[in-house]
Amino acid sequence: MKGKAQGNSLRFEFVLVMRRVFIYNRTMRKRRKKQFYTPGTEKLTGVLEKTKSGFGFVRQEEGGDIFVGRSNMYGAMHGDTVSVDLLPEQFRTRSREGIVDKILERGNTEVVGTFQKNKRFGFVVSDDKRNNDDVFVKKSDFRGAQNGDKVVAKITKYPEKNVSAEGKITEIISRFGETGGEIKALIRASGLYETFPSRVNAEAKAKSREEITAEEIRRRRDLRDKTIITIDGASAKDLDDGVSIEITDGGNYLLGVHIADVSHYVAADGHLDREALKRGNSVYLLSRVVPMLPKVLSNGICSLNQGEDRLTLTCQMEIDESGSVVHYEIFESIICSKARMVYDDVSDILEHEDEALIKKYEDIYDDLLAMGSLAEILRKKRKEKGSLDFDFDEAEIELDEEEVPVAIGISERRTANRLIEEFMLAANQTVAEHFYWMEYPFVYRVHEKPDTDKIVELKAFLAGFGINLPGNPDNIHPKALNDILQKVEGMPYENIVSTVMLRSMKKAFYSTDCQGHFGLSFPYYCHFTSPIRRYPDLCIHRIIKDSICGRADEQKLKKYKADAQAAAEIASLTERKAQSLEREVAKMKKAQYMQQYIGESFEGVISGVTNFGIYVQLPNTVEGMVRLDSLRDDYYDYEEGKYRVIGRLSHNIYALGDRVTIEVLAANPEERQIDFLIV
Repeated sequence: MKGKAQGNSLRFEFVLVMRRVFIYNRTMRKRRKKQFYTPGTEKLTGVLEKTKSGFGFVRQEEGGDIFVGRSNMYGAMHGDTVSVDLLPEQFRTRSREGIVDKILERGNTEVVGTFQKNKRFGFVVSDDKRNNDDVFVKKSDFRGAQNGDKVVAKITKYPEKNVSAEGKITEIISRFGETGGEIKALIRASGLYETFPSRVNAEAKAKSREEITAEEIRRRRDLRDKTIITIDGASAKDLDDGVSIEITDGGNYLLGVHIADVSHYVAADGHLDREALKRGNSVYLLSRVVPMLPKVLSNGICSLNQGEDRLTLTCQMEIDESGSVVHYEIFESIICSKARMVYDDVSDILEHEDEALIKKYEDIYDDLLAMGSLAEILRKKRKEKGSLDFDFDEAEIELDEEEVPVAIGISERRTANRLIEEFMLAANQTVAEHFYWMEYPFVYRVHEKPDTDKIVELKAFLAGFGINLPGNPDNIHPKALNDILQKVEGMPYENIVSTVMLRSMKKAFYSTDCQGHFGLSFPYYCHFTSPIRRYPDLCIHRIIKDSICGRADEQKLKKYKADAQAAAEIASLTERKAQSLEREVAKMKKAQYMQQYIGESFEGVISGVTNFGIYVQLPNTVEGMVRLDSLRDDYYDYEEGKYRVIGRLSHNIYALGDRVTIEVLAANPEERQIDFLIV
């Protein structure tokens, strides 16, 4: 009886779907008759971004989005490059509204989604809610897919006016109810793969078996007798940076930052290298990692594991008591890590003088104390120069064996975390400046100054709190912003000021031009310290090594110029994709976690205000939306520049940073959405 009931349910769902399709097609035909007009001579082009409601916007490179209604898509899918005609004024519902005239280039060749199976046919419903074009699949193209499976469907026929897209199942990502199936689908939908092509694996395995030869050791600086340690998270397996410290006869610090020499094992233009460039970076998704390199390298021969000889690239800096680098060397080396330390242990030693841990690590205790002192000096100097440090709470999501979220807390950024950050910043800055003056092709990490209009908005916002932001908006200095952050530290509105200031910043990216890093207040900056998980680091390691060994002839420099440009462009794109995927997974797991709390009340802080709703963040970083139409006591107007909504009659205000009590109304992991009510 249960199977029969499920079958009836599926048939009923299918009838509803077909009814919706029929109504939708009939509506489209009616609208076409009503909206008959003569096309304009000017064709505008752009990329179509659809919404889950079916309408969309054509994004133009030069700006000026064009709204496209559901009935005016004419077969265009999310991500397609299209040509549009602007509708005559009498047919518009927006100031700039168009109708798709021609599809210039399809944005997708496949759809990742959930398979809805019927006896004779099925549909793949995209997991990307912006792609609301279901793909029809014939029974002969099911390829073993069952109802509810996460699948990949290759599009064999694109939608045309009233006809759905057609496709065939090419891959079953996960079976219905399989552990981690949702995350696997998100990974695949992003164009990423947890596994590697066979030729890449074969090359990685061959490299992992290579022994370090006596000749290789002779040509490097042998640091195996030095006290070099790694400090990472407890679950980290790809350890790509080690640190060491000594006190010179003159009383200065001699800081060594030793980075895994991945380029020794990943040859330029080989299968490994091309795959690493394509991926751009490793992606960390809670309990899963989509690595840039196969694990036999990232967790094996390239990882600076305790007690094992490893090839490294060292940046050794002599730093005085003011935090200035008075001398440095960059050289190839071989090391043997003396201890695999974790952040919490080092923090407990430096913060609480934990006696048990001090005894356990008595051989390196003095080194840890010296590292702590140096890190404080470097941090103080960086702050004096105006380096910004947005210390926002980050979520720590704990999953059980079934990848179900069982707890969400705040990820601590403790003394040891900050210590390693300071040492990596020092090495990255030193290496970038060295190669800038050498005028070699290079990949820099760039963070441009904010746009003038954003700073003008920020000044106006801060003025509402009685805070004056000095300086010219056209050329604001990060120190002026840092002074504001220090001024509001501990104040009730500290979080709101930090949030708005962060939103006024531009996003950092990779470039072959050294344009400085505004947020850090560094004129020279690059990423040198993580070649296991970032391709720009791997790319510049090759340039550095050829420079050290005198192999950087004109022909090589020409090639490195092209390689650096490709690395900068691809890594900037893959980084944004990785960040987006990480956010989506976190939002999905947070929504899954909050399902158990529907109907319960919590206190939170307003973290965002829009013209359709208010975002509220709970103390554990979970964020949900209170829709404006759910506020029944008044009609609320959105005041964009003031980051608030205000009631027309009551003049009641909900503003960014206000504390409110909410009730959890709904939580939908598939939509990555949590709905709150203000109570």
